[in-house]
Amino acid sequence: MSTTDDTPLLRPHGEARSGYSLDIRLWKVTKVDRKARPYQLRWVVGGKVSSATFATSALAESRRSELRQAMRRGEAFEIASGQPESEVRAAAEAAATSVEPEPVLRWFEFCRKYVAGRWRTSAAKSREGMADALAAVALAMVKRGEGRPEDTDLRLAFRWGIVPANAEEDAPAELKAAYDWVTTADRPVVDLADADVFEDVLYRLSYLLDGTPAAGDTYRRRRRALNTALEHAVVVGALSENPLQRARRKHIGSNDTVDRGVLVNAVQARQLLTAVSYVGSWGRCRGRRLAAFYAVLYYAGLRPAEAVGLRLSDCHLPEAGWGTLTLRETRPVSGKQWTDSGERHDRRGLKAREAASDRPVPIPPVLVAILQAHLKVFGTAKEGRVFGNERGGVVGSSTYWRVWEEAREYALPPERIDSPLAGRPYDLRHACITRWLNAGVPIAEVARRVGNSPEVIHRRYHGCIDGHEEVANSKIAAALEADGDVV
Repeated sequence: MSTTDDTPLLRPHGEARSGYSLDIRLWKVTKVDRKARPYQLRWVVGGKVSSATFATSALAESRRSELRQAMRRGEAFEIASGQPESEVRAAAEAAATSVEPEPVLRWFEFCRKYVAGRWRTSAAKSREGMADALAAVALAMVKRGEGRPEDTDLRLAFRWGIVPANAEEDAPAELKAAYDWVTTADRPVVDLADADVFEDVLYRLSYLLDGTPAAGDTYRRRRRALNTALEHAVVVGALSENPLQRARRKHIGSNDTVDRGVLVNAVQARQLLTAVSYVGSWGRCRGRRLAAFYAVLYYAGLRPAEAVGLRLSDCHLPEAGWGTLTLRETRPVSGKQWTDSGERHDRRGLKAREAASDRPVPIPPVLVAILQAHLKVFGTAKEGRVFGNERGGVVGSSTYWRVWEEAREYALPPERIDSPLAGRPYDLRHACITRWLNAGVPIAEVARRVGNSPEVIHRRYHGCIDGHEEVANSKIAAALEADGDVV
């Protein structure tokens, strides 16, 4: 060791409490054979040598100056650490008052708290959609390894676990292994900032469990739900930024336009409505009970969930002329775990409207007569609903789907049964809207009656309106004739 001045700076002997000493010798900074921290400072406290190394001579000299000032103030140094008493005391006070660092917030616990916070203000369908998106992402946010359950079980366990009512319950036996994996092998939320992890998250948004691409609506719904959750993660400090904001949105072709292949004409519609009444044994009246249900979809453009919630008090059915259905409630199917009532059908206001608002829909005499005949035979169900099952309860989606599938087999030719023609009960609503548009009803009035915006009607049904090509051709022909361009 070389130095330009080997003379130590001495502190006179004196008295100090146990473990401390006033016998201090401080040497000047020396340079040693080190690459990273080549500057060394050495000093002796009560016969024990202490040292520290520094990257630059300036840092070493600064530390030497601090020790020297402590000596001049008459401070005792701790023998074990070689530090001045004031520094030892300050470190002890900082350790005593320091707050324990918060535990790392992990994905499942974050999702559980997030869903619980939004549960009261969300509709059952929104709760289910939120759970679907977060469960899809969870497959990327749980670690891989030996014994990892199947993705299907992990999704089911996650969806079960984030329902607030299940927070204190034991997982079902068939989901226990998957639930334990989801809750113990999940990643911290901050791992979303990792490029590889987030790439897997984006994949899970875009693809189904079988590896096929998700529908455009599914992808957009999942992305919206995840974006809202990540914004919340930023608010609570779990993330410094929302990584979804810097991820390029995947372009997925829109399937929002109604396929002309699903639309029935007037003859086909009447045949299908007649065929419905032949479904099921005559004693049970399974199909006859629902014939008017499908009729309100076709003649009034109702959504199935709106028809399920229709009450007698909402119906004006005069003996002659047009009537009116005043829609106030919708009963979408969600599942018992998502509704506050514990029933499969949620009870909501009309879609895209204030909770207390209604929507009057004029109905033609043919539908008035169908509803009058239905009420005469079957009466009303519980709560005064126009449509009910055999026990008077709410008509389930599985019921009107099964009846419709059987009716198609009766009404359609064999070569059309496997076609998309009227493949779903909802396609009757599409046929109704298309019929009104082709009859010349203004788009704004159609939108008002069916509870959509004019923009949605134009976007979804522009390819289903007949006659536009002929009108355009006639206008072009007239212009050509006026210009003399006629063969």
